[in-house]
Amino acid sequence: MNILITGANRGLGLGFARHYLAQGHDVWACYRTDPGALVKIDSAHLHTVVWDISSDAEPVGTLPERIDLLINNAGIYGPGKDGQSLEKVSSVAMMDVFNVDCVGPLRVVQKLKEKVIEAKGTIANVSSKMGSSGDNGSGGTYAYRAAKAALVIVSKSMAVDLEPYGVQVITLHPGWVETDMTHQTGLIDVSTSVNGMTQVIAHAHDFMGGEFIAFDGKLVPY
Repeated sequence: MNILITGANRGLGLGFARHYLAQGHDVWACYRTDPGALVKIDSAHLHTVVWDISSDAEPVGTLPERIDLLINNAGIYGPGKDGQSLEKVSSVAMMDVFNVDCVGPLRVVQKLKEKVIEAKGTIANVSSKMGSSGDNGSGGTYAYRAAKAALVIVSKSMAVDLEPYGVQVITLHPGWVETDMTHQTGLIDVSTSVNGMTQVIAHAHDFMGGEFIAFDGKLVPY
């Protein structure tokens, strides 16, 4: 398969890249400025692309002619928890996080949808249970919650719009993972999360388009 992954230089994105490369697939690994651990991967199947999804600028690098799997993984948390409280969260923080976590995946799909349609492929948008209204019992974290919630809605619209072309779209919750974003305080490691999410992706057609699914295959209340 031809697989394109955004935010592939570290964390979950890097985990996805390593997983699919180990299976012999061709991976286009996208990153904003720093390739990170991608430079340590020696594989003819790895193709790197410089792509800042927070802007409308064109990606730098050769893209595949067709894409069997597009993983919109790139995202940011924004200010720390205190900086996203009701009293302190700013309009600038809200817009910055929304731009990357929600508008960013939309930009990517707008750019690549014809390549995914050509392959009748799958789009997996990585959101978070933090964006679930049904699961929100602690409040706060305004910017991150709002952006990830909006991504679920955008993902559902993509699913409806692309379904006639044979493209399946799903939304993923990776779990609370030990990454830089969580300051390594997660409940599961990257390998556990990625192994689970790739199983969900492999069975994407078993779910309704745009469905919100956790790494363990359970539906996330929205």
